[in-house]
Amino acid sequence: MTQAVQAYSYAGPSTLADGRLGLSTSGGTALSGPQAHPRFFSGLLTQAAPAAAGLLAVADVALTRYHQPRPGWTRDPVVTCDGERLRFESFSACGGVYARLDVLALDGDVLDRGTTNVDVNPPLREALVRVGGRDPLHLGVGPDELAVTTLDGAVVEKKVPLPERWLRGFAEVQVIASAFDLRAELRGPQAVRFLRSLPRKASATVWAVPAGRDLRLSATPAPGGVCLAGAGRVATLAPLLRFARALRVYGPAAGSRSGAGPAEPAASAWELELPGMRYTLAVSPQPWRGFSGEGAVLADLATDEAAGDADVVGMLLNFDPAVEIGLLADRSGLSTTRVRAALTQLGTAGRVGYDLHEAAHFHRELPYDRDQVAALNPRLTAARALAESGAVRLDGPPGAATTAEVTTDGGVRRVRIDEGECTCPWWFDHRGSRGPCKHVLAARIAARIAARADTGIAAEATV
Repeated sequence: MTQAVQAYSYAGPSTLADGRLGLSTSGGTALSGPQAHPRFFSGLLTQAAPAAAGLLAVADVALTRYHQPRPGWTRDPVVTCDGERLRFESFSACGGVYARLDVLALDGDVLDRGTTNVDVNPPLREALVRVGGRDPLHLGVGPDELAVTTLDGAVVEKKVPLPERWLRGFAEVQVIASAFDLRAELRGPQAVRFLRSLPRKASATVWAVPAGRDLRLSATPAPGGVCLAGAGRVATLAPLLRFARALRVYGPAAGSRSGAGPAEPAASAWELELPGMRYTLAVSPQPWRGFSGEGAVLADLATDEAAGDADVVGMLLNFDPAVEIGLLADRSGLSTTRVRAALTQLGTAGRVGYDLHEAAHFHRELPYDRDQVAALNPRLTAARALAESGAVRLDGPPGAATTAEVTTDGGVRRVRIDEGECTCPWWFDHRGSRGPCKHVLAARIAARIAARADTGIAAEATV
């Protein structure tokens, strides 16, 4: 698997001393422009213990490979400051678990808005474990907040290999999550009791099924149930249970194409409400499946306008607390459908996430090469090559064709364009649960090209 390398350069290690938590930053984009060591926030965490536990939980996901675990992985969380909250995010090495801690209602000075990586080193982790419930904690995101006890102030350098599937996962998870519904909500003791009843085996797959105001576990799918594939992958929720005020469970509607058929494993998201913050964990449909291979972004990326629209919409993003699609449509002059496709395109560069609690996208700027990330969709690349090579034969007049034949080295594939069905092995294996195959994408691209050409000819004929 091809790997990129992410290089971090910190002015010094993050520290926790004398009630002051200083998070060292490495690179990033802010409203004030690109920064080597951006400084976003300085203020008080009134709920120190849950904040420390939540930050550790995010860091744990960044350090873990849940499928086929092996040592040697390290990755620093990403933090985004939008002026109203701090969002700490991470992704597992295997690409199947996404974590986010939203620290709400900031009490202090917002110095800038933007996104950066933060250093979470072993000594800091040990110090965070010791944070008590009544300990006051001053938080600083940026180099000026580092405690004076920071060794000799030497620069900290890290180089981390980043698998392609990890990079693609950030794009896929926001598209998949945007199709989720709130399926259940448990308050305090019920939430704790249910989460403690989950099997600890990493490979166990269960369904959480609403039962009155509670949830029950089922080994088989049931109406309204939410799949939890690999129950052991939500282990980072355990240290947070003593602070939990509520649990919200999100998943696709029964039979939704965004996840899978009602009897198939599906992705889900688990949100703990903590004092003054929320911790969200999203898990892929199966422990061995990373979000990177789900193909949820491909339909939007295959549109003709997506790349150009993304440039327009991207200029309107401003690290606001929520991205309002209607407002972006008004400002850009694009339809809401095209704005959604543009947000997907921006998501491939890590510039957009999705908040299930608020049912809204949010703006971030992940510090890696967006041109490289945009090229990490081989299915779409193969589909465009098929369309450009003339391998697609549409059945029917331009703009009205509903079926097509796609000629490949493996034979001729029959495609039903609107339904997204194909006679290839990929479609028979997944039946749309992992996005369209390259033949369906190629047929849709060819159909749009033919429709545009036909429209141009008709326009010339009327002149």
